[in-house]
Amino acid sequence: MSPRRFAAALQVAALGACFLGAPPALGAPAPAAEVLKVPRIDYRERKLGNGLTLVSVESHASPTVSVQVWYHVGGSDDPAGKSGFAHLFEHLMFKGSKYMKSEQFDRLTEDVGGENNASTSEDVTVYEAVVPSNHLETLLWAEAERLVNLRVDEANFQSERAVVEEEFRQRVLASPYGRFFEAVSTRPYLQHAYRRGVIGSIENLDAAALADVVAFHAAHYRADNATLVVTGDFDPRQLDAWVDKYFGPVARPAAPLPARDSREPPWSEDRSITIRSPNVPLPAVATVWLAPPVTDADAPALQVAAALLSAGESSRLNQALVYRKQIATQASFSADLRAGPGLLIASAIAAGGKAPASVRAALLAEVKRLAERPATRGELDKVKTQLLTQAFSSRQTPLGLGQAIGEAAVLGGNANRVNTDLDDLQRVSAADVQRVMRRYVAGAHSVAVDYVQDPSAK
Repeated sequence: MSPRRFAAALQVAALGACFLGAPPALGAPAPAAEVLKVPRIDYRERKLGNGLTLVSVESHASPTVSVQVWYHVGGSDDPAGKSGFAHLFEHLMFKGSKYMKSEQFDRLTEDVGGENNASTSEDVTVYEAVVPSNHLETLLWAEAERLVNLRVDEANFQSERAVVEEEFRQRVLASPYGRFFEAVSTRPYLQHAYRRGVIGSIENLDAAALADVVAFHAAHYRADNATLVVTGDFDPRQLDAWVDKYFGPVARPAAPLPARDSREPPWSEDRSITIRSPNVPLPAVATVWLAPPVTDADAPALQVAAALLSAGESSRLNQALVYRKQIATQASFSADLRAGPGLLIASAIAAGGKAPASVRAALLAEVKRLAERPATRGELDKVKTQLLTQAFSSRQTPLGLGQAIGEAAVLGGNANRVNTDLDDLQRVSAADVQRVMRRYVAGAHSVAVDYVQDPSAK
């Protein structure tokens, strides 16, 4: 049974029965949480002759449908010295095509009561929309149209480059901690293309020419580099007919897809980086370790470890550093898992008057404690409940279900991972958490990042 047909009331009841249950008798050990049987998502997958992959899930719970196109291109695919191209195209794709006016895609979705959005990460660029199901054909036509006939001219290029540069100024330069978080997610890499970042840089974008942008689109925006995900209220035969009609004629380029630069040498020593900014309300620190790809067998245990340390008010880091020691205003640990080597990031913003060195020491002590002593059964049950509840809640909508399938198919390399990932999370034990924390944190080299005030920084 698909989660689309798995009513929210039944979901809440199942979670309550499997994870909460009746309180144990006084003095008795808490029973282990039962394993929740995750309903299977019945998806259909097929590949067109031009290489486009279609993944779909039919559900008539509401008269709406989600259409998502996952292009296998992200910030790591930007040409060397030209960071921000993938992000730039996230904007250019809304600027019109041969048969669509600029911003008309918004009219085809928002004006009929729907919505659309787009996002760029290190590995993918995703275009997603939700519309009443009777507008499905129009939306499929529009996605195929802007794939084949996107209008990339000097005027569009100039205007959207200015928009992306302004976004960089607002999100990175003007935000008090924008430079810090941008550096933490990129600078630790020694060689990998992830070092370039996603949002781009003003210098790189200013150096770009229209011909560079046109070449980037031709190289990456093609049917054999895209996964179309359709979820919701549709007839499967009609969907196949429309996809064949609008996407089938798209020619497959003769040139091979560009190879990704996925090399990152092992970190053989500890390193340190200092990031300076003219606007730092309170100093911040981070320690970063190299993580395996999202497809690695250790990924679920790392996700659980991150939740134990950082998910919610009762998480270990929040309780220890913010409440008990009052040494930080906020503290977190994230497992930033990607298609290639990811990062484990422990970070904290110092409380007023607290020395950054003491904040880092407290942060590392709490993180490494998870490698030294196993999490309790109660802690594990709590964070697994949180992770499962979030996943189930998201998958109740066409948009959320499409996102889960897209992540599985594109980042995970197999759409069926959507039917196994939650079971993998449930199988994580306290010993698994200890093992991955010892391997990737306690026994590994790291990069220390300090964020400091410097009025002269540009």
